[in-house]
Amino acid sequence: MPIKVFIYDDNGARRDSLKSLLELSQDMQVVGAAMDCSAVMEDMQIHAPEVVLMDINMPNVNGLEGLKKIKQSLPHIKVLMQTVFEDSDKIFDSIRNGASGYILKKDEPQRILQAIREVHEGGAVMNPSIAQKVLLHFQPAENTTSLSEREKQVLMLLADGKSYKMVADKLGITYNTVNTHIKRIYEKLHVDSLGEAIAFYYRNMA
Repeated sequence: MPIKVFIYDDNGARRDSLKSLLELSQDMQVVGAAMDCSAVMEDMQIHAPEVVLMDINMPNVNGLEGLKKIKQSLPHIKVLMQTVFEDSDKIFDSIRNGASGYILKKDEPQRILQAIREVHEGGAVMNPSIAQKVLLHFQPAENTTSLSEREKQVLMLLADGKSYKMVADKLGITYNTVNTHIKRIYEKLHVDSLGEAIAFYYRNMA
């Protein structure tokens, strides 16, 4: 029996491309497709897919919301997230809400087909660069003593709501120097965004 797949993607050309790719595989059947998750539960009940190939960034009701609704009501359906971005927050939101895997749209066609097969069989799938981010996330961050005193000052001021320019003025350094400190803070704390750095500050340093 072919694997029944439903596709969510707001890009019509990509939807058609994915349909064609999957239909070329004898072990897959595209049972439906949509441009967003506005009618996600109706889609699931009518088409009864086994695997959902879910775009994250869509208008109206996005992929993360669609994932939550599917897993709350129909947890047996496997949901494979796909996006153009290696965005840490979205990766972890997807995993926390029950996604079976996370691939990038730039992944090779054969990799996408293999990912669908793997999640259908109960496996968990991740693009290698995404898997690396997940591993880093679950490693303990370096001790905050690895931050220099100046880096700690910069992070504290940013956590206090100051802009980069205000931090530069306050510490008597240039805007570019603030940028350099931020890059080093990201590297040392294994984070990818200011929001993550500030969250770390409040969890461990405030």
